[in-house]
Amino acid sequence: MADSDNTTTLPLVTRRSILAGIAFVGLQRKASAGNASEKDFSADPAVAVWRKWQAAHEQVERLCREQQRLERKLAETVGFPCATIRLRDGERVTLRSIQAVRNVLSFDPEDMAMRAKAEAEIAAHQGRWDAAAREIGYSAALRAEYEAGDRAEDLLQALAETPASSLAGVAAKLDAVMREGEICEESDEFPWPQIRSALEDIGRIGWQTEPSQVFPNRMRQLKPVRTRGEGCFRVDDGANGDTV
Repeated sequence: MADSDNTTTLPLVTRRSILAGIAFVGLQRKASAGNASEKDFSADPAVAVWRKWQAAHEQVERLCREQQRLERKLAETVGFPCATIRLRDGERVTLRSIQAVRNVLSFDPEDMAMRAKAEAEIAAHQGRWDAAAREIGYSAALRAEYEAGDRAEDLLQALAETPASSLAGVAAKLDAVMREGEICEESDEFPWPQIRSALEDIGRIGWQTEPSQVFPNRMRQLKPVRTRGEGCFRVDDGANGDTV
C-alpha cells in the first residue's frame, strides 16, 4: 500500500538504522566541530571489524540465494537423488540415500536383491545430479558459500574479541548477534526482544548525548533492513539420508 507524500507517520526504526545512525553522529560531530578532541565513532575498532563482518555476511546471503536458485533448477531438471521401494507389508517408501536403504532393508536374502537395486538406482541418480551440478555451476556456488560462511564466522568471533570504545561499537556487536542468530526479524522469542530493547536504548542514549545533531532524521532516511528469510537448504550427499 503506497503512503501519501505528506504523511506524518514515521517508518519503523530497524536495528541496522540505529547502528548506522549512531556511527553517523560521530562523523557529523567531527566534520562540523573541527575539534581534535571530538571522538570519531567510526574509528572504534569494533565498528571496523563489524563492517568487515557485515560485508562477509551479506556475501553469504547472496551466495546462499544463488545456490538455492541453482538447486531448485537441479530439482526441476534432474530431481533429488532417490529410489522408491515396496516393503514386505506392501508400503511404498522413497529413500534419499544409500545409508537410508541400508537402514530400511536388512541383509536377509529376501531383501538383498531389492537393496542392491535401490543402491544402484540412487548411485546412478546421484551421478546424474553431480554431473548436472558441475555443468550449471552449482558445485562451485556451494563451495563459495561455504568459504564465505567460514570467513563470516571468523569475523564474528573476531568481533566478539574486539573491545568496543563507543556506543557504535556496542551497537555493532548487538547488531551482529541479532542478524546472525535471529530466525526472523521482530521475533518475540527470548532473547531477541531483550537484545532489541538494549539496541534501542543505545540509540536513545546516543540521541540524548548528541542533541545538536540531526541524528533521528538521518535514521528515518535509511532504508529498512530486509526481513531475514529462511536459511539455506542442501541436498544430502548420500552419506546420511532418510526416508520420506
